Amino acid sequence: MKILITTDIPINFTCGLTYFIKRYALLLQNKGHEIMIMCPSTSLRSRNYTSKEGLAIHGISSIPALVQKDLRVSPPLTIKRTIEKTIKKFNPDVLHVQTHFFISYTALTIAKEMGIATMGTNHFMPENVFHHLHLPKQFESALNKIGWRHLHYIYKKLDIITTPTEAAANLLRNSKFPKPVQAVSNGIDLKIFHPNYNTSNLRKRYNLTTKKPIILFVGRLDAEKNLDRLIKTIPKVLKQVDAQLVIAGRGLQEKKLKSLVSKLHLNKNITFTGFVPDEDLPKLYCLADCFVIPGTAELQSIATMEAMASRVPIIAADAVALPELVKNGENGYLFPPKNLKVLADCLIKILSDKKLRDKMAQKSYQIIQAHDVNKVIKKFESIYKEITKKP
Repeated sequence: MKILITTDIPINFTCGLTYFIKRYALLLQNKGHEIMIMCPSTSLRSRNYTSKEGLAIHGISSIPALVQKDLRVSPPLTIKRTIEKTIKKFNPDVLHVQTHFFISYTALTIAKEMGIATMGTNHFMPENVFHHLHLPKQFESALNKIGWRHLHYIYKKLDIITTPTEAAANLLRNSKFPKPVQAVSNGIDLKIFHPNYNTSNLRKRYNLTTKKPIILFVGRLDAEKNLDRLIKTIPKVLKQVDAQLVIAGRGLQEKKLKSLVSKLHLNKNITFTGFVPDEDLPKLYCLADCFVIPGTAELQSIATMEAMASRVPIIAADAVALPELVKNGENGYLFPPKNLKVLADCLIKILSDKKLRDKMAQKSYQIIQAHDVNKVIKKFESIYKEITKKP
């Protein structure tokens, strides 16, 4: 089957969505499907190329987005002809949109005209986008409403709509979306993420001792991840447990967060790794005694699933979709997002009790088996067959 996947985020931009698309597309390709990804290019020119992972990419002419470094936008008035020409040449059986902005909308319009089956997966929460504009709260609220309306306008044209979790599906339903929504996990590759890696080289690289338990966060260092709250709990934790926090990733808040660490005199206890290469990321999770996800806008959290597959207990904000992964008191703890005392208490409980930690780690590993990416691929393949009526 020929599948065109569209996104309005450059495929080389580091975030959960692009990570999911690349991994998902490769797995489909390995199963014999012909895949093309359409996304903003890295310049004003549109071009076809093969990614280092072996995926066919069609980059659409784009300009820099002002809200964040490495983000680019394809202007709507200049892209239709290129997209139409590409779609007609590739002639896909299915268009699978992953966003609802200019590229995906234009591709959807053309696909409908050509009678191509269409589906979309929603990874979007307006709150994840508009806080980057740093507008007053009343303007953010109005923009969030506009964001949901725009999503409805595009996605109601699709044949099938999915989201990564039931919580994400319910957000869409509660926004009065008029069509049925299915929850299909982003999935996790259990052959890549597992608890059996040797971590000695990473310990040396990041100067991490074996004498202190490690608290880990992996993800973008952006405002909605609430990493300032996690950092502010560390002095409370250190009164009970001599721990170290490892923060892996890059983002707009990096400078601000490092300044906070210095202000709290925590430089000896908190390590910023910066970007971690794909080949090292699975090993990094295996260093952790506990993984913390304080974000309040997670529609699933791939990083949390990766930690669970690495047999790590989780402490997560009790918000949006995280309670679907974290069963309070079983594979970790949920905490009220703004309650730093509860967060600190949860960390102290897990880090000071190895039997509890091991029990919760094993439960994480058990829960994540249901999210095996091979099961996810089969589910999407069945949807493709359903909307194309192909055997």
